[in-house]
Amino acid sequence: MNTEPTPPQAVLELEEVRVVFSSGRGRSRRSVTAMDSVSFDIHAGETLGLVGESGSGKTTTGSIALGLRKPDSGAVRFLDGAFGSPRSRAGAIQAVLQNPHWSLNPRLTVGDSVAEPLTATEGGRLRSHRAAVLGILEQVGLGGGFADRLPHELSGGQRQRVAIARSLITRPRFIVFDEAVSALDVSVQAQILNLIHDLQVEHGFGALFISHDLAAVRYLAHRIAVMQHGRVVELADTERFYDTPQHPYSQQLLETL
Repeated sequence: MNTEPTPPQAVLELEEVRVVFSSGRGRSRRSVTAMDSVSFDIHAGETLGLVGESGSGKTTTGSIALGLRKPDSGAVRFLDGAFGSPRSRAGAIQAVLQNPHWSLNPRLTVGDSVAEPLTATEGGRLRSHRAAVLGILEQVGLGGGFADRLPHELSGGQRQRVAIARSLITRPRFIVFDEAVSALDVSVQAQILNLIHDLQVEHGFGALFISHDLAAVRYLAHRIAVMQHGRVVELADTERFYDTPQHPYSQQLLETL
């Protein structure tokens, strides 16, 4: 009898993904390869940290992972299948951005903003999701009283907690965190990183954590992918990466710590 544990399910797989941006016309037409043969997978309950300098391809990779852009070649699979239509994956994939102002309507209360993904995927009126909203606000460390506040009444850390609550309300299988702590003070960053870690343990979602902050990535990620000029030049377990980076560019990045 085989008693070996079943490996976690891959929630997202990229296989030889290539993305090329073109601009201009005629002789002035130029092409830039944003992703070049990028391959990796992310499993349930796992965080893959994606690091690299500006222009390395991290943001484009995040867009591909969210299904916001199709690759020019290669394959992207979500839960062992094709991405399908945006409607078919609604609620199963979410994002937490650098600045919560980008995802929170300043005219909506916190409760209404958090409930929006549920109304979009399950229907019903905002008030019908009140209990779910209060529950998820408690999980991210905000009391139910925050549901009636407006975003401008909150601190930066509180707004990011609201953004995380909003991303979790549909019980997603995969979340992209794109520079999710870079706009916060150091002490608040630690709180948010701890929150993300605890919520992942509780909910089991896979995550892509895009950041230039190598200390934050080290704390949260199980594996690290290093991007340079659109290519993944190193992919390794976090402990091994920080102890013995193999690629010269990885070594260069770690020298900044």
